[in-house]
Amino acid sequence: MRRTLPSSGTPSPEDTAFQPRPGGEMAAVRSLIPYIWPRDSVETRVRVVIAMLLLIGAKVANVYVPVFYKHAIDALTPGNVPGGVLSIPVGLILAYGFARVTSLVFAELRDAVFATVAQRTIRRVALSVFRHLHALSLRFHLERQTGGLTRSLERGTRAIEALLRYALFSIVPTLVEIALVCVVLWTMFSGWFALATFVTVAGYILYTFFVSEWRIQFRRVMNDTDSVANTKAIDSLLNYETVKYFGNEEHEARRYDGALQSYEKAAVRSQQSLSLLNVGQSAIISAGLAVVMGMAANGIVRGTMSLGDFVLVNTYLLQLYQPLNFFGVVYREIKQSLTDIEAMVKLLSVGREVADDADAKPLAVDGAELRFEGVEFGYDSRRPILKGVGFTVPAGKTVAIVGPSGAGKSTISRLLFRFYDVNGGRILIDGQDIRRVTQSSLRASIGIVPQDTVLFNDTVFYNIAYGRAGASPAEVEQAARLAHIHDFVMALPDGYQTMVGERGLKLSGGEKQRVAIARTILKNPAILLFDEATSALDTHTEREIQANLREVSRGRTTLVIAHRLSTVIDADEILVLEAGRVIERGRHLELLAAGGAYASLWARQQESSQGPAPVPGVLAPT
Repeated sequence: MRRTLPSSGTPSPEDTAFQPRPGGEMAAVRSLIPYIWPRDSVETRVRVVIAMLLLIGAKVANVYVPVFYKHAIDALTPGNVPGGVLSIPVGLILAYGFARVTSLVFAELRDAVFATVAQRTIRRVALSVFRHLHALSLRFHLERQTGGLTRSLERGTRAIEALLRYALFSIVPTLVEIALVCVVLWTMFSGWFALATFVTVAGYILYTFFVSEWRIQFRRVMNDTDSVANTKAIDSLLNYETVKYFGNEEHEARRYDGALQSYEKAAVRSQQSLSLLNVGQSAIISAGLAVVMGMAANGIVRGTMSLGDFVLVNTYLLQLYQPLNFFGVVYREIKQSLTDIEAMVKLLSVGREVADDADAKPLAVDGAELRFEGVEFGYDSRRPILKGVGFTVPAGKTVAIVGPSGAGKSTISRLLFRFYDVNGGRILIDGQDIRRVTQSSLRASIGIVPQDTVLFNDTVFYNIAYGRAGASPAEVEQAARLAHIHDFVMALPDGYQTMVGERGLKLSGGEKQRVAIARTILKNPAILLFDEATSALDTHTEREIQANLREVSRGRTTLVIAHRLSTVIDADEILVLEAGRVIERGRHLELLAAGGAYASLWARQQESSQGPAPVPGVLAPT
């Protein structure tokens, strides 16, 4: 019966990959715009518009606060209040309070309305980055250090939130308020007040810009050294047992401390340059305040300005001083965020070495015949691994590949899963080139039991159910029974809810292999691949696992990659791989009778399993 495996589905518009454009930091910022103003979400656009209107409303109300304050001061100045009439200053005071409350309410409403936009943007970008990382080749993940990778992702997504918060709700409102204040000062007094205010603000911004640009080098060094330190810490902790085996705790501590020392130096320089920035900013603001207040005082002496005008000018500058003072922090945060986003964009700019064709179709499985035709491959073009390998695994049959270490056996499994594409030749499943079908449907058709089974730090149930998302507890337990691990799991204190530990370290090698077998049984693939599945186990456990594997593979197309020849004697065909070429093929007894490479390997392994001959003069173990 012919069946077509479904693909993984098309991502929704909101999960579309985040696409950075070439051009550095600002290009990365522009790439965020489709998430903040998406074509497919009217709700998000409405929220953005409402948030901007609330932002303007908050700043307009904030600009009126000093105006009401000025009129209240003038009304209460001796000689300005009509005898016995207090309604005017009371009303102005109430208006002053109302304007302050209105400004605060608008600002809070703005944050509440925009919160959904900001968090949704962060979620969608983070999801796009996560998907992109999973779509990258195995080569990238083998060369990349996990600690640095996760830190770049974490800092990048956090930086998006900081960028949205500071750029939209600090920089833009501050610039709007500065413009409104300059207009008010020009209208009420003269252009000199507006000019003095503008020069002060412009000087502050330019100083902040240039010093912060100079400081950004220290932030980059801090990021790099932080990633190095984090990578060393994670790598050391993941290899906890190895560290203990060799008593290298102090060696690991020295390596980690060396990375921390580099971070310390960069952090100290960053703080020292920050102090220089703060001193310069305060000097510019103080000079501007002195000039404008001097002009206002002169106006009072000359009789052209009132006491309320003096308070108005002073209040405006003090009101601007707070966001301007914060502007330095905001600018630094934005620059730091851009640096972090830039690092994340570098990850996103890594191209997919293996990608589906635009017209790729799901793999249609009909019997699951597997064929390698003249396959050539090398991880480095200067060092070929496979040299014209060709063989066929008929539907429902078992073929084993054996050979010395480095012959290219495990490379075959990686090519079958399409972690890499072949350099020459092709790999076919039921006559379909695996490069022409979707990767998701290809991998859904293949189940693997690897030599080193790595489990998630979760429960036994989760690790078995990982074979097929959404499987019921009954299906998981049935798979465990078929893998002969159900009784063991039920004997555990927490049963299927037992945590297996980091990489499954709480389980023995045989127990982890049975979990892997159960997971593969649950997946129910058309093709099975056993990649040295028992080579790391003791002889007794190996025999038990081998019996399980024979049960699982009965009637399925099976490819066995093995080092121990005793595990493949029942295979329908055995291929001997050496230096990237198939040098012999046949059944076990046929290859032994031929007296070639396979027979030599068999003889060496049989001799090794019986133990070396005793050395003269040395007592044999008792």
